[in-house]
Amino acid sequence: MKRGLGFRWIVACAALLVWGAAWATVLITVDEALALAFPDAATERQTLFLSDEQRRRVADDSGAEVSSSLATRYVARGADGAVRGWAYLDTHRVRTLPETVMVVLDADGTVRRVEVVTFREPLEYMPRKAWYEQYEGQKLDDDLALKRDIRPVTGATLTARSTTEAVRRVLALHAVMAEESSQ
Repeated sequence: MKRGLGFRWIVACAALLVWGAAWATVLITVDEALALAFPDAATERQTLFLSDEQRRRVADDSGAEVSSSLATRYVARGADGAVRGWAYLDTHRVRTLPETVMVVLDADGTVRRVEVVTFREPLEYMPRKAWYEQYEGQKLDDDLALKRDIRPVTGATLTARSTTEAVRRVLALHAVMAEESSQ
């Protein structure tokens, strides 16, 4: 009798894992997102290792938690070698599960686009593509916030908040790295 219950328990746990994995939705690959953002440029992946001081500055400037000293960005260069822009990957928790967004910046450091790469929460908590377009042209200032330049989304408040924090974090990270490289 105990053996049968144990087996059923294992099967139930396996079913829950499979069901949970169904929510792990890859919406676009990183390569596809880079091709959309920089169709006529070559991209190079860079891994950034932040010092404790850099992490503190990014957190202070963005007003968002920086949970890792490791960051991934891509630099896009045209055929002439000139920088066309950057793309940063930011993985963060929305409610209880992670989301990865690619925040693409123009050569002047303003937001060109935000692309959701993976979203593990139920898809009904994800805003429509048009909502993400409001980040275009944004820079890091007090207006880059919900209920200011960024409209909230009914039923997706946590997604809206976490995405806005991600964009703010990327803009702050980009500014800190640009300042460091100019010294």
